[in-house]
Amino acid sequence: MAEEEIKNEEAKEASAETPVPPETPVPPAEGEGTDATGEAEKPGEAEEPTEEKPAEPEKPAEPEKPAEPEKPAEPDWKTLYALTLADFDNYKKRAARDREDTYRYAEMDILKDVLPAVDNLQLALANAKDSAEDPFVKGVQLVYDTLLKSLKEHGAEPFDSVGKDLDTAKMEAIATLPSADIEEGKVSIESKKGWMLKDKVLRAAQVVVSSGKPG
Repeated sequence: MAEEEIKNEEAKEASAETPVPPETPVPPAEGEGTDATGEAEKPGEAEEPTEEKPAEPEKPAEPEKPAEPEKPAEPDWKTLYALTLADFDNYKKRAARDREDTYRYAEMDILKDVLPAVDNLQLALANAKDSAEDPFVKGVQLVYDTLLKSLKEHGAEPFDSVGKDLDTAKMEAIATLPSADIEEGKVSIESKKGWMLKDKVLRAAQVVVSSGKPG
């Protein structure tokens, strides 16, 4: 018994003399047991669940704006003014000319209506050549001469066509006949006399064109 007590005392002395090293703390695993500040989480504290926000719907892509058209160059106002002034001057001249023509040829329709009466008087006098001294024939001749004078005062005069080349601007060919005296292509007979009013055709002459000498 004495030996066992001696051993126990020696063991106690040995344990009292040798210091016990302090325990080194074990670092927690990455992502576990630490909060946002890096400190270890206390036991019993659970991480609060984070609420997931619903994804926002994607906005539709905005349509591309069309390119703005280029602004036109500044017009030359002086040139435009000169052109406008010239157009207006031409308009005034044209209007004056039209007005003058209206006054000048205002009686054209009336004179044209008188021509058939002149044709009938001429035809009557041509058939009464043998009775030129008859008072009645002389009266018809007087009326005929008065009408011709009045027409001439208004600028209307007849023109001859026989023996001349066919002028389609003044003559209207109604037939083609052979002629012993008139060359081919020229007027041989004038069935209705043509008339001019100043420098315009009042009535075209109706004529027969020669086809040359009879075969």
